[in-house]
Amino acid sequence: MDKIREALLKVALGYRIEEVTEEYDAKDGELRLVKRKETKKDVPPDLKAAKLLFEEQDYSSLSDEELERERLRLLKLMAEDADMGAAEHAEPSETNITSEAS
Repeated sequence: MDKIREALLKVALGYRIEEVTEEYDAKDGELRLVKRKETKKDVPPDLKAAKLLFEEQDYSSLSDEELERERLRLLKLMAEDADMGAAEHAEPSETNITSEAS
């Protein structure tokens, strides 16, 4: 159940994925890499996932101090996630590989 909660938290906070696309050319029976494209994409936070996390916990029994600590903990998690996203801007990079004439 912890893995499900962790996955739900990841979706609720948003995350980054990296995709690699490679194009090959067959020449003389041999495959050669022609183009490689690396892309980083940010997946935004999902409010439905956040709502599920909040519904999972019973906040009605918490004191004001406990609620404030939980609020600060969640804000800290969101800030850390935003800092990590800002440090790695999502700019695709493309590398062209040219082969020498045989």
